[in-house]
Amino acid sequence: MTVTDQSPADFLKRYYGYDRFRPMQEAIIRSVLGGRDTVVLMPTGGGKSVCFQIPALMLPGLTVVVSPLIALMKDQVGALHMNGIPAAFYNSTQTAREQRDIEADCVRGKLKLLYVSPEKLLSESFFAFLDRISVSLFAIDEAHCISSWGHDFRPEYTQLGILKQRYPNIPTIALTATADKLTRQDIAQRLGMNDPAIFTASFNRANLSLQVLPGQNRIGQIVRLLQRKPDTSGIIYCLSRKSCESIAGKLQEKGFSAAFYHAGMPSDERSRTQEAFLRDDVRIICATIAFGMGIDKSNVRWVIHYNMPKNIEGFYQEIGRAGRDGAAAQTVLFYSFADVVTYKDMLTENNPPNLGLQLAKLERMQQYADAHTCRRQILLSYFSEDLPEPCGNCDVCRDPRVTFDGTVLAQKALSAIVRSGERVPMNLLIDILRGSRSQAVMQGGYDQIKTYGAGRDLRFEEWRSYLHQLINIGVIEIAYDQHYALHRGILADQVLFGGRKIELVRPDDAPKPVVEKAKAKPEGVRDELFEQLRVLRKQLADEQNVPPYVIFTDSTLEDMARQRPTSPDALRNVSGVGERKLDLFGPQFLSVIRAYVGEDGPMPDATPRSARKPKGSTQLATLDLFNRGMTIDEIAAERQLTTGSIAGHLVQLAKAGQPLDLKEILRSYVSRHEQAEIEQAIAEVGVSDGRLKAVFDHLDGRYDYGKLTLVAGVLNR
Repeated sequence: MTVTDQSPADFLKRYYGYDRFRPMQEAIIRSVLGGRDTVVLMPTGGGKSVCFQIPALMLPGLTVVVSPLIALMKDQVGALHMNGIPAAFYNSTQTAREQRDIEADCVRGKLKLLYVSPEKLLSESFFAFLDRISVSLFAIDEAHCISSWGHDFRPEYTQLGILKQRYPNIPTIALTATADKLTRQDIAQRLGMNDPAIFTASFNRANLSLQVLPGQNRIGQIVRLLQRKPDTSGIIYCLSRKSCESIAGKLQEKGFSAAFYHAGMPSDERSRTQEAFLRDDVRIICATIAFGMGIDKSNVRWVIHYNMPKNIEGFYQEIGRAGRDGAAAQTVLFYSFADVVTYKDMLTENNPPNLGLQLAKLERMQQYADAHTCRRQILLSYFSEDLPEPCGNCDVCRDPRVTFDGTVLAQKALSAIVRSGERVPMNLLIDILRGSRSQAVMQGGYDQIKTYGAGRDLRFEEWRSYLHQLINIGVIEIAYDQHYALHRGILADQVLFGGRKIELVRPDDAPKPVVEKAKAKPEGVRDELFEQLRVLRKQLADEQNVPPYVIFTDSTLEDMARQRPTSPDALRNVSGVGERKLDLFGPQFLSVIRAYVGEDGPMPDATPRSARKPKGSTQLATLDLFNRGMTIDEIAAERQLTTGSIAGHLVQLAKAGQPLDLKEILRSYVSRHEQAEIEQAIAEVGVSDGRLKAVFDHLDGRYDYGKLTLVAGVLNR
């Protein structure tokens, strides 16, 4: 039961400054508010945190967030404070006095979110503390850590099932950025969830370009790449601590702002390095996989893997740290078979309990690097998602291989899988297809099935190549928990019964000439104003002792540079500007924008202000659509802006001397009764410094900012 009549969207706008949710966020929030256990699988940058932070604000009591990321809790809580959300973290870095003060705040109901490590949560003293307070929700972040099938298994997470035993009536939300089918099932089961709602967002990060390069002269290739991307932030993932230090040193020698990060460094040194990267004081981090989990730095423009990762889950999570702001970002994987040999030797030497599983996942990662088909289709099929068409934004799509119609081959393989009861691994399936009389074939009676020998025209290695391709595109999948038996994949029925055609690549075919396909969406507006705003953001971030992205993300600065707002209400319409940040930082950013557009100080020429053409391209775009006969609502939908922004553009255009009849626009958009009520509200509460928030609140939100802006604009003319 919530403590407010406001909707989740109201909280999104108030605290985060966004007008609309990303896909699935609102449905997830309503599931949690309804008291249902919920599992969320959402890619890095998809907005997982909002899915439990907004319920925390709307529910009575405290939300306890379980996170393994002790080093990042301070920044996570700092970002919440910047948005005006009362939160704290509780871990081993604090003194006993600090922890007692936090406990007291929780008892008094002063906090809405408390971040805690699993080790601290599982202590008897912490359970005694929880029993004294009102807890409304448990949020388990990085939930894939609970599963032994996952790529980042943490034994302490397996004990979190005790939460349901001790607090059966408190709902739980589990969130992860990467989990295959087995891990998803394991999360709900190990947490003891009761009929959970499971939300799986698309794992397709279309703004990330995917590229695999040969593992030769890697430093030279990296330097050329960085020279094309000056003053951008990026991460280079390395296999060993030694290579992290060596690569960072070589880049420093060539004049790049680089540092290294690995688990062998003293914790205070690691913290300083991470902080320098988050705050843009260091641009490049050379790191082992110890770096990056939970980092919310939105302007990472590229991620390079100096060595091939051990599995697709880890690879996907690591490349997901690029482009979190939605702008174009580049990912590069250097591939050498020597990396595969190194990993196999390491695994064999360590001999972990799930050795076979880890080797199988390593093989899937190798198949990605070796692939002749769209790499994004391979990634998505691994997470049981179908991408119907090649992406156009990976190296294979830009340089397509010669393909042939492999539908019949796929049907033969699927038929053999089905007729063998989906029980046989790859090598045995190939023996069946080739008509082998091996001991395993004869003992299993597989020589009696209809498709026995149906593929004897192909060599063993050819079948192996084609089966790998069919696995990569989702026609076949590997059941890791069933001795690596091959099963029908997400596309199997379409291939067998739905007429779906399958294109395959012969193992020895050469690539075609390069064919350029559609690019991902370009980066946003990065003009002189954007650079000035970025400088101001860095100054404010240093003053507040937080990373720059906590002030505003690059995407928000780009939106400011596009819209060029000159009043608080216009700034409120910028995506990512909430009420708290408007109060804290609005005046400084508005001052820079006003100076840039010429509203502070003398005009550059003698032309009267009323006759000047508006400088902002966003206002001209609105004017163009309005002159084509589109309504305010239609323009807002077309430009993906709020009606308040569009109305503000029209008011500013009229003030700048454009031939617009604001009264006529007002009559077409606001009824006489609405106009009278809004005018009365303006007379009663006033409009301070151009801000309409007081009027909006006085009218209980019945009228949107578009109508308020037009009425106020006509009154002020």
